[in-house]
Amino acid sequence: MKTQLTNGMMMAVIINLVYAKAIGVTQGILARQAGGDMWIVSILSTLIGLCIMLLTVFIIKRYPNKNIFEQTRGLVGKWGEKILSLLLFIFFLGAFGGVMITLVYHLMDYFLPDAPTILFVIIAILAGIVGLFYGIEVIARVAILGTFSIIMLNILILFGSLSYFEIRHFFPVLKNGLWNGIEATKHPNGDWAMATLMVAILLPMVKEKQKWFAYTGKSIVFGGLLILLWPILQVGVLSPEVTGQYIVSCMQMARSAEIGLFIHRYELIMIIFFSLSALVQIMICLLCAVISVKHLTGVQNLNKLTIPVATILGAFGYWVVVDHIRAMDLLTYYWPRVAMPIAFGVPIIVFILGTVIKNKKDNVISG
Repeated sequence: MKTQLTNGMMMAVIINLVYAKAIGVTQGILARQAGGDMWIVSILSTLIGLCIMLLTVFIIKRYPNKNIFEQTRGLVGKWGEKILSLLLFIFFLGAFGGVMITLVYHLMDYFLPDAPTILFVIIAILAGIVGLFYGIEVIARVAILGTFSIIMLNILILFGSLSYFEIRHFFPVLKNGLWNGIEATKHPNGDWAMATLMVAILLPMVKEKQKWFAYTGKSIVFGGLLILLWPILQVGVLSPEVTGQYIVSCMQMARSAEIGLFIHRYELIMIIFFSLSALVQIMICLLCAVISVKHLTGVQNLNKLTIPVATILGAFGYWVVVDHIRAMDLLTYYWPRVAMPIAFGVPIIVFILGTVIKNKKDNVISG
């Protein structure tokens, strides 16, 4: 696979791919389950994400020119590749639904409540198609700008919220028990899973293979710290009880922040800096879904698959977001049951196969 990206570009893509949904809708779900311990859950989830990411990088680095599909084909044959391709397509289809919930509810519920839902879905799909048309390098450059926007948003929300911060909302620590906190990590784990499986597909495109471990590890740590600011501020400023009442809790957080006499509400600032991260999520989910279908069907030309796959993802995204109750039930109850087995199972199984089936390793290299 031709290398096109630097490690810094991939680092930016990972941060953006996790950030928008993690602060957008995941925090509200965490507040309802973990309460004031949601910041602890975010830390635990980041550590789990770091471990599974490093395992994934180790798997790809064994045969650095082969992505997860090609390695699986070399180990267990074409049917193994097709089964894995189907699983990852299902994953990125579901992940796209979560991204659409994040984007559409930010825009529709807070800015354009009278606009038809289908309008937001069509615009998002068209943006994703344009990103695929220009290629992964352009998407990565957008991610670099998105990382700058994320940092600026965090700085602004921090300075705008400190005057309202109350430490009493954090006590008692682990009020709902340690096991409840561990169990609640399934929600942010779904966000890290998008980055992990994206790396399994796209990492062979990245140059300087000797730096893969260092940069992917840094991306998880930095991304985790950028996300961690939000549950800390939401607990300390809004309180976990208030945070849990909102689907898009970060917008309520933005409403409560102010700097000076004239900037009292951050909703527009939030959307300006937030939108690039959401755009990267849309484009990467579509790209990974298209590559998954490529390995599933054997069609080599990605351009022939882009429109059909985008249509499927768009239809699913619309079906999800058109009903708020359905959307939140999907994210809260059903998505973790689908995402966790795939996100953890795929790297672990491929790692075991690559370790045990030694007599087929030559097939991976030559196949």
